[in-house]
Amino acid sequence: MNTKNVTAGTTSAARPFEWFRSLGPKGKRAFFAAFGGYGLDSFDYQTLPFGLAAITAYFGISSGEAGLLSTTTLVVSAIGGVGAGVLADRIGRVRTLQLTIALYTVFTVLCGFAPNFETLLVFRGLQGLGFGGEWAVGAALVAEYCSARYRGRTVAFVQSAWAVGWGLLVIVYTVLFSVLDDAVAWRVLFWVGVLPALLVLWVRRRVADAEHVTERRLETLKTKSRGALAGIFRSGLLRTTLFAALLATGVQGGYYTLFTWMPQYLKTARGLSVVGTGAYFALLIPGAFIGYVCGGYLTDLLGRKRTFLLFSVLSAALIVLFVQLPYGANGLMLLISFPLGFSTSAIFSGFGAYLAELYPTEVRATGQGFTYNFGRAVGAAFPAVVGFMGAGGAIALGAVGYAIAALALLGLPETRGRELAGIGS
Repeated sequence: MNTKNVTAGTTSAARPFEWFRSLGPKGKRAFFAAFGGYGLDSFDYQTLPFGLAAITAYFGISSGEAGLLSTTTLVVSAIGGVGAGVLADRIGRVRTLQLTIALYTVFTVLCGFAPNFETLLVFRGLQGLGFGGEWAVGAALVAEYCSARYRGRTVAFVQSAWAVGWGLLVIVYTVLFSVLDDAVAWRVLFWVGVLPALLVLWVRRRVADAEHVTERRLETLKTKSRGALAGIFRSGLLRTTLFAALLATGVQGGYYTLFTWMPQYLKTARGLSVVGTGAYFALLIPGAFIGYVCGGYLTDLLGRKRTFLLFSVLSAALIVLFVQLPYGANGLMLLISFPLGFSTSAIFSGFGAYLAELYPTEVRATGQGFTYNFGRAVGAAFPAVVGFMGAGGAIALGAVGYAIAALALLGLPETRGRELAGIGS
């Protein structure tokens, strides 16, 4: 054995951003495309939760109808996610990524022009088509450029873009709602969602699918053995698909319950101003970003399943604690917001790598798109239920979601270190 080479390899692996260097020029561009797409996806998605109180007052709708806006977005996003996954396995990751970003951009802007609640509901639902598809396609694109050694942390950094987009939206929200009347500010918030259009132009010119994936896709098309939705339900993958969908349901049910209603909960149940609400998110969002990144490293160190289990337990406990604190204990709520953001975000870090490793190349994007977005669709019922129950202690219902996620792990394998495979591998 050449000890010099072993030492050099160990030193290289220990460098903090060796995962990024290992991607190569094309992989780095793919990373930035997926990171930017998901960050702006987050920005456009969060326009509704932050504008929800103003929208509710403007259209004179009930809390149940307000919850329906969120639920419709998530349900339609599931359809978009499944469709985008199938499309990505047929026409390629990058072309599908462009379509999803364009979709959520157009309909986010149109939401700002909605003359009534019904029109807003339709536009927000159609926005979900792009919102649901972008993550699965971007995650597959980056995962296919990664080595098995770094896949968990690399795709987790893509996931961390959600916190970046979220943080940017909080800044825009705070400024707009401080200087404009609420009746106008919520519309402007949606109009600012035009920003992702610039990313589409860059992706079109600079980003390409991994060559080995393109070759496999073209071979599959020639033999007419196309990756399709039915492929993820064949005998060898049925169990994986069912339990992966259940895992995604639990995690997203818990997450969307909490963060759909958080801004309104802080404003109404806790009596906080726009600036006061922003203070909570000033700790929550950095916690989320650090959680995404640390969660990625932990999936590579501890394994995918152990990391999911760890953060399922922590997230459930922190949600219950957060909403059960007595009125006036705002200082304690502020302290809890950082670990809450950390744990509820860190659990997402493993999804991109884990789902990519569970499926072969020909149906990888389809599998990721279906399981992740099936979970989003079913999990979407959680915010609606809270909307009809009231956004106080009922948010703790989200803790049930994390219990479901923990149970789903019993039916799934550990994939840390697994190379991405083709059918029959």
